[in-house]
Amino acid sequence: MDNYKKLFKSFFYAFCGILRTIKTERNMRVHLTCLVYMFSFLGLTDWFVLSRTDWAVLAVTSALVIGAELFNTAIENAVDLQTKEYNEYAKRAKDAASGAVLVCAIGAVAAGLFILLQPEAFSKMFEYFRAEPLMFVLFALSIVPATLFIFLGFGKSRKDSEN
Repeated sequence: MDNYKKLFKSFFYAFCGILRTIKTERNMRVHLTCLVYMFSFLGLTDWFVLSRTDWAVLAVTSALVIGAELFNTAIENAVDLQTKEYNEYAKRAKDAASGAVLVCAIGAVAAGLFILLQPEAFSKMFEYFRAEPLMFVLFALSIVPATLFIFLGFGKSRKDSEN
């Protein structure tokens, strides 16, 4: 029973790390917002034709971006813990970690373009929103809370008050 307790504790701490990163890192919120929109359009509509492999590639590349952002945050926090003054090596470490996120994000966007660049799907989307203007308005209005989430998060954190 003790092993199960340790296992559940490790999952709890992992989820705490993810939630803390969402709360403190704007770029994580950007990535999550993009993922929510993409997977919502893909899962709730039949506009795009996707194979199981397409879904797997989108899932893996999305996970890579989120994982890279978590690693980046961990590296930045570890560096900040070590030194508060300017240090060239600290800057290099933080820049490299940020660069890793950028490489993963560019790769995910490229994979998404290869998979989702389906002109007929965009035609269906345009026709749907033209026929259902209320749904277009609701979609457009959803951008407001998404933007607020990206820039304000969901509550003040210690990091937010330091910046």
